[in-house]
Amino acid sequence: MLNYVWISLLAIGILTAVGKDVADEFSNPYRNGRAVEIAIEDARPLSADRTSWEATLSLKAEAFSAFYGVSAPTEAVRTPVRIILREEGKRLVLTPVEGTPELWKKMSTLGMTKGQLGGTLTSVRADAGVPVGAAVEFEAIRFVKLRAVTQAALDFANTAVEISLGLIGIMALWLGLIKVAEAAGFVTLLTKALRPITTRLFPDVPHDHPAVGAMIMNISANMLGLSNAATPMGLKAMEELNKLNPKAGTATNAMCTFLAINTGGLILIPATAIAVRAAAGSANPGIIIGTSIVGAGLATIAGVLAAKFFQRLRMFRVED
Repeated sequence: MLNYVWISLLAIGILTAVGKDVADEFSNPYRNGRAVEIAIEDARPLSADRTSWEATLSLKAEAFSAFYGVSAPTEAVRTPVRIILREEGKRLVLTPVEGTPELWKKMSTLGMTKGQLGGTLTSVRADAGVPVGAAVEFEAIRFVKLRAVTQAALDFANTAVEISLGLIGIMALWLGLIKVAEAAGFVTLLTKALRPITTRLFPDVPHDHPAVGAMIMNISANMLGLSNAATPMGLKAMEELNKLNPKAGTATNAMCTFLAINTGGLILIPATAIAVRAAAGSANPGIIIGTSIVGAGLATIAGVLAAKFFQRLRMFRVED
């Protein structure tokens, strides 16, 4: 079912992006295929043959507003450019700076070269061999939304792979530690010590079942703020609980209660949050310990009570 949800969301995203891009083709907000008259000031040659120049592009605010159909800047547009005047083609390269209009900054991120906006010069005017004006047609900007959706899909696919590979080491380490703890009898001792609590929380699970030990280790890791370390033990606990499930594909009371405890986030030392606060330069990163304990404790109690309440209702019961 979840696969259908993801496919539907992806299809909706693509169709929405295509629709917006088609609308942009009609409204043409980037003025593809149209040239705007500009003034060229302070031109300085960069080559001996005077085919490459550094200059300042100047455009009146009213002209910019009229051409792009946006609100006029408060003053004339002035931004540095590099101009290339060769027989095979006259080009302009605009690198955005602080005073560059936001529209041109956005176009520079969508063009062929990231961070630069290229254009073709026509009707170049010169004074004593120095360019002083021209008509510039900036490179075409198309399929903006569709490219954004595609790039986001690739970026998050890469993120998913990085997260999955990162969990391999953690899962191998903690599953190995669980095996060592089981062989040493530590899990058995801890299970016996917490038996009065586990038997009341999970009455359907035998007190000596491996699921109890995995759940205890998972909850302990979460209480210490080691959420990544708790993940493999939580998966192991669900796997063991599923072995006691008389109806495959349906969550048991024990599974729901265990999930409620995990969702509540019962914690004693929020190690991850403290580390993030310390990295951000907090003067007292550990000040959140008290509020985290109270908030997570109340949330866990509420979750467990809700799970116990709903499992007593007939509408939530599944007959064998």
